[in-house]
Amino acid sequence: MPSPRPVQKPAGQQPGEQLHGVLEPIVTAAGFELDQLDVRAIGRRHTIKLVVDSDAGVGLDDIALVSRAASEELDKHEHLIGGSYTLEVTSPGVDRPLTSPRHWRRAHLRLVAVRPQDGAPFTGRVGSAGEESVELLVGGARRTLRYADVAHAAVEVEFSKPPASEIEALQGTETTQEGSR
Repeated sequence: MPSPRPVQKPAGQQPGEQLHGVLEPIVTAAGFELDQLDVRAIGRRHTIKLVVDSDAGVGLDDIALVSRAASEELDKHEHLIGGSYTLEVTSPGVDRPLTSPRHWRRAHLRLVAVRPQDGAPFTGRVGSAGEESVELLVGGARRTLRYADVAHAAVEVEFSKPPASEIEALQGTETTQEGSR
């Protein structure tokens, strides 16, 4: 059985790029952002995976709504796929890396593990997130971290609510564009 491979590039754009242009308006109209689009092919069978997100989160009913709308639109553009397809619509998992300011904003008050470009890894609680940096509570002290200084960051799974003292310490934090303190 051949391993999954990206769809071969026809003249012009990759099918994923073409499908992005077709599907992004559908996802946006439903009130979400198209976080990721992945098109894989095994022979003439394709898997199209949409990862959708929003500041309010994504529920199962939302996934069903986007799935129906995306399926209808894909049926109108089946020439872009070149065979049968399976559509997967999902939300980002908790293990998704925090790679953009919106990911950090959506992780507000969540515990995150950070591996900086330089220095030792650490864990902190997310406060205000701006366009260039985020305010974290690390070891009881507020710290500003520039996104450019992050090699990898991801939300840590917690099974209880954040301590009230940590939430209080992060209330009203203003993110600056300074480097790490």
